[in-house]
Amino acid sequence: MVEDLRLDSLEGVGPVTTRKLSDAGVHNVMDLIVRGPVDISEITGMEKDTAEKIVNKARKHLVEGGLLAKDFISASELYKTRQSIGKITTGTNCLDTLFDGGIETRALTEVYGEFGCGKTQFAHTMSVMVQKSKEEGGLEGGVLYIDTENTFRPERIVQIAQAHDMDPEKVLDNIIVARAYNSAHQVLILEEAGAIIEENNVKLIVADSAVGLFRAEYLGRGTLSVRQQKLNHFVHLLVRIAETYDCAAIATNQVMASPDVFFGDPTRPIGGNVVAHTSTYRIYFKKSGKKRIARMVDSPHHPEEEVIFALGEAGIIDPEEAEKKPKKTAKKAAKKTKEPKIKATVEPEVEATVEPEVEATVEPEVEATVEPEVEATIEDHGADITSDDF
Repeated sequence: MVEDLRLDSLEGVGPVTTRKLSDAGVHNVMDLIVRGPVDISEITGMEKDTAEKIVNKARKHLVEGGLLAKDFISASELYKTRQSIGKITTGTNCLDTLFDGGIETRALTEVYGEFGCGKTQFAHTMSVMVQKSKEEGGLEGGVLYIDTENTFRPERIVQIAQAHDMDPEKVLDNIIVARAYNSAHQVLILEEAGAIIEENNVKLIVADSAVGLFRAEYLGRGTLSVRQQKLNHFVHLLVRIAETYDCAAIATNQVMASPDVFFGDPTRPIGGNVVAHTSTYRIYFKKSGKKRIARMVDSPHHPEEEVIFALGEAGIIDPEEAEKKPKKTAKKAAKKTKEPKIKATVEPEVEATVEPEVEATVEPEVEATVEPEVEATIEDHGADITSDDF
């Protein structure tokens, strides 16, 4: 299969064209499909018609090899194909219900919300869950984590892996982290990700966050058009990689407050219609006290509904698990605090105060008052008691 994906396996692609494509970051036939003819023409300098012919040959080559669907297919065949699409469990009943089983492959799932709502925790959790066996809801694959905000923490991965009874070292080894320092670097990482995906059997690509660097670099309305074009290229590239390499893609997104909203939630995701139309599934995370709410905003077939989840040592957890754990910790804390008090304070009080009171007050009262009253009352009234009184 590796030999079939070589560039020189295509008819009409010789050593010169192969070298030119390789120097531009196109290393195999699948990269030709991901980049597209327009992009190929720009990065190699070849004519657009020539690039279109090469890309079309690559598409036919992958269709014949069974890696891409045919141009024309019946809906029943498509339905059967979709039944075999991989899904990654979230590890929770609530979010699995929202996603109808888990995060889908060959699709882009966008998660947006304000800071602290659980977007990065969700990305960390999915980076662990995808490595589980297929029987446990995973895909037994690796992860490509594009970190644009320096928020990836291997320590958190270790905690989540231990909570799910997984080997932390193996989990960390299967996660490839790419730190993006600017928007151009972010796009470049994704353009050259083909070789990394094949070598490491990557089944999940995470972009956290997908829009942050574009938002920081392109300021003002004058740069809005350029920003949206660059952003459009990135998200479409992410979708094409997910479809071509049969892996899942998760993109976290920032939000802004819309000033024209007087009633309801003014929170709006960044990126406008470019990101909204490209995302296959769009999820909104928001805070609700110590718990979180996830709402399915846009989906081709999922209903628009909300579920409640929480954050814990295992990452994303069900709210029932979050309620159980504080009770256990409270009992343990109570035991730890009560034991020192009994040893330090109760014993001296018993020796110093209780014993003298018993000797000095209780015994004289019993001898002086109780016994005379019993003898005097029984003897005086004993003659008056008869069987009729009972």
